[in-house]
Amino acid sequence: MSLREEVTVLLQELLRANTVNPPGNETVAAELLRDYLAANDVPCELVGRSPDRLNLVARLKGGDGPTLALLAHTDTVRADPDEWSRDPWSGDLVDGEIWGRGALDMKSQVAASAVAFASLWREGFKPAGDVILALTADEEVNEDFGLSWLVTEHPELVRADYSINEGGGERCVFGGEVFYLCAVGEKMSAPFRVRVNGRSGHASVPSIADNALVKAAPIIEALGRYRPPQAIIPEIARFLELVLGELPPLDEALSRARALHPLAAELVEPLLSFTLAPTMVKASQQINVIPAECIVTVDCRLPPGMTPADVDPLVRAAIGPGDYELEWLASDGGTRSPMVTPLWSVLEAWADQQDPGARLAPVVCAGFTDSHWMREAFGTVSYGFFPQKAMDSELAARLIHSADERIPVDDLELGVHALRAVVASGEG
Repeated sequence: MSLREEVTVLLQELLRANTVNPPGNETVAAELLRDYLAANDVPCELVGRSPDRLNLVARLKGGDGPTLALLAHTDTVRADPDEWSRDPWSGDLVDGEIWGRGALDMKSQVAASAVAFASLWREGFKPAGDVILALTADEEVNEDFGLSWLVTEHPELVRADYSINEGGGERCVFGGEVFYLCAVGEKMSAPFRVRVNGRSGHASVPSIADNALVKAAPIIEALGRYRPPQAIIPEIARFLELVLGELPPLDEALSRARALHPLAAELVEPLLSFTLAPTMVKASQQINVIPAECIVTVDCRLPPGMTPADVDPLVRAAIGPGDYELEWLASDGGTRSPMVTPLWSVLEAWADQQDPGARLAPVVCAGFTDSHWMREAFGTVSYGFFPQKAMDSELAARLIHSADERIPVDDLELGVHALRAVVASGEG
C-alpha cells in the first residue's frame, strides 16, 4: 500500500469516529490510532485524566540531538447534519476529496503525523534526536484533558525542543510570488465579563424597577463601536516586508495588504490590535421579572506580549462610567516562537523544493492552538505548519468549523511527505 492510500484509509476511519467536543470521547480515536501503530510494530502509550478522553504518545528514539514533537488533536467541533451535503461522519471519498468533520481541523494532520511516524519507524530511520508523536484530546474546549494536562502531569512524555502543529502551511500567491504560511505564535484568549447592576421588579410595572438589561445595551454598543489602538508586531512586520517588499507605515498597512490580496488583509487585520466581541448576555430567568443584574461576556484576543492589565484601562474608558463591574476571566495563549531557527530553515527549504523560489512567511494565529502549552511549559520552538496546495486557502479557511468540511487527498499526501521531510532533516 502506498503512503497515499495508507493515510487516506486512516483518515477515513478517524472521521467515522465521532469525537465532537463536548463530550469528546477521544478514546475511540486514540484506540484506533493505537491499533494502526501496533500493525506497524510501533509501541505507544494511552494516557489521560479520564478513561474516555485518552491521549496517544509514541517515541522514535534518536541520538543526543534536539527532540521534535509532531502534535495534533483528535477532537472536533460539532456538526449539524442538516447543514451538510453529506453525512459529517461518513469519511466519504468523492472526486479526490475526503469529507467529514475534522477533515481540515485537524484529523488530517493526525493521520498524516501517524503515517509519517509509522513509515519512518518501519524503515528503521534513526533521527538525530528523539521524535515524539503526541495525538491529544480536548483542544477545542480545553478543559484540561489534552496537551495542557500532559505537560503538567507527564512532561517526560512530551517535552521537546521543537514541535510541529496546526495553524499554517497554506500556499499563497501574493504579487506573483509564492509563499507558504508558518504560524509562529498566537493571540491570547482573554475573555472578560461585565456585570451591570440594577433593581428587580415586576415587568408589568417597568417604572418601579431599574432594568439592568436596558442599562447593558449602551455598554454592548460601546464595546461594538470601539476600535483599539493599532501597532505592527514583529511577526506582521516581517510578513509585510516579505509580501510587499517593504514595511509600510502603520496607517497604510491594512490598505496595502488588501490591495495585494484579500487573504493578506485577513491575515493582517486581526493582528494590528487587540479585539473585542460581545458574545453572550445573561439577564432575567423569567419573562415577567425585570433583571437586577445583566452579565455580558466578551471575547477578547490580545497580540503576543500584551496582557489583560495592559488593556483593562482602555476597555473601561471605552465603556465609560456606569454602575457595572468588570471581571477578567481565565486567559490562555499569547505565546510566540522566534522566526530564525533551524526548524524554520528546514521548512523554508522544503517550500523551495516544492515550488522553486517559494518562501516561508510568518503569521500569528488569531485563535488558539495547543502550541501554547509547549512554549509555556518547555520553551519549545513550536510552529504551525501543514501544507495545503491543492485546495484554495480561502475556501479551506471557510470550511473549518463549517459545513461540508473536506480535504483533497493530494494535500493529505503532501502533508505526510512534508512531515517525513522535517523528521528526516534531523537524521542521526
